[in-house]
Amino acid sequence: MIDPDVLRGLFLFEGLEEDRLAWLAAHAHERGAAAGELIVRQGDPADCFIVLIEGEVVMVTETPAGPVSLTPTSQPGVYAGATSAYLGERAPASYTHSLRATRPSRFMELPAGKFGRMMTEWFPMAVHLLDGVRLGGLAQREFIDRRQRLTALGTITAGLTHELNNPAAAAVRAVGELREKVASSRRRLAELAEAGIPPDRLRALIDMEERCSTGAAGLPPRSPLEISDAEDELGDALEEAGVGGGWEVAPPLVAAGFGPAGLEKVRSAAGPEHLAAAVHWLAEAVEISQMLDEVTDATGRISSLLASAKQYSQMDRAPYRTVDVRELLDSTLTMFRGKIPPGIGVATDYDPALPPIPAYAGELNQVWTNLIHNALDAMAGEGTLTVRTRLEHGTTALVEICDTGPGVPEELRERIFEPFFTTKPAGAGTGLGLDISFRIVAGRHGGDLRVESAPGDTRFQVRLPAAEQPETEEVPAAGRPERAAPPVETTA
Repeated sequence: MIDPDVLRGLFLFEGLEEDRLAWLAAHAHERGAAAGELIVRQGDPADCFIVLIEGEVVMVTETPAGPVSLTPTSQPGVYAGATSAYLGERAPASYTHSLRATRPSRFMELPAGKFGRMMTEWFPMAVHLLDGVRLGGLAQREFIDRRQRLTALGTITAGLTHELNNPAAAAVRAVGELREKVASSRRRLAELAEAGIPPDRLRALIDMEERCSTGAAGLPPRSPLEISDAEDELGDALEEAGVGGGWEVAPPLVAAGFGPAGLEKVRSAAGPEHLAAAVHWLAEAVEISQMLDEVTDATGRISSLLASAKQYSQMDRAPYRTVDVRELLDSTLTMFRGKIPPGIGVATDYDPALPPIPAYAGELNQVWTNLIHNALDAMAGEGTLTVRTRLEHGTTALVEICDTGPGVPEELRERIFEPFFTTKPAGAGTGLGLDISFRIVAGRHGGDLRVESAPGDTRFQVRLPAAEQPETEEVPAAGRPERAAPPVETTA
């Protein structure tokens, strides 16, 4: 039994008729709790509907990454516990959260069965509406979540396709030219043999070609003007030596570090009578080696992109494991490379002291994708995207996605994390990217997602536990996400 005057002062029961208020007072009872006392434990049978009369409470949900605490509230009338008992057999059988008093408090407790019957008998239409809204909301959220993931996947796929196309095209082009060069090189060797070049001289030429090919990688960089001057100088020397077509053979030889002094070495190795044929063969052999390097670079680039795609998608990997956040960020940036406008620069600032963290890697990559995509949109093709990591207080990993766009107005900063809220034009956004990101960070990882913004400097900050949290029944009062709804409603 509880005093009806106590219930009459709670906003939850405003407008309730006196007879119903009396019924509620007769079937409910009052419960006191000391500071730190557990009122509802997640996983226990959901047998009570709880209403705060006086004091302060905090709601906590246990996740695989640790406990997630909402903001404490002292608002009389906030409720928790078996809030879905009106669903009958379809109601959750156990509490989906824990509730703890943070200071001495008083509560109203109503058995779940009585609360369910009260709702269905007193408010039958409201029960049908609530059930419909719940089912419709779940279905809509699931559908839009899938749509959001597919949209992100389409964006990433387009960028990856663009990035793969360049090295693939380079490899195809080089292989096509290789066929012609290899055939021509064979003919040049046959001509030298028919001209009677001694075997030792031929061996000397082959050794010279190998030195040119292996030494090209160690050459100092040269400007285009310096390369052009070197080609003209070698071409003139070839013409003076009687080697026809010097303008054709000079570029590959110059790229291998070959100059007029090298021409005398060829004359000495092959003999004056074989100079022209030897120079042409040497140029083609060096060019073949250069094309093979191009193919190696192109295929290596393709392999690197595919490795980044595999890292991004987390294929063949456990969903929850210890990961290096920097690798996840790099793989996401690689996926975006083809979608970043030329006017936007990308900078990374990674803290080497940041340790691996326990996380759902694939889901964090979805968070990075959403935040980077929003940052690129905000800058409208011009600015700097900065990705930064830090270790805070030795236990928290901080990831910042920063842009130099116009910023988020102060009146919108709290709303941007709400489901379906978007600042983009109609049809340009679902309003779920940041909501999904917040649920992944806070709900799945026990972390926090917030924004700090000023014109030219907007930072989305993701904070994640940097180490496994020990299992405990205690609910931390500190370290709570600031952006969280008070426990005035739950899905128990």
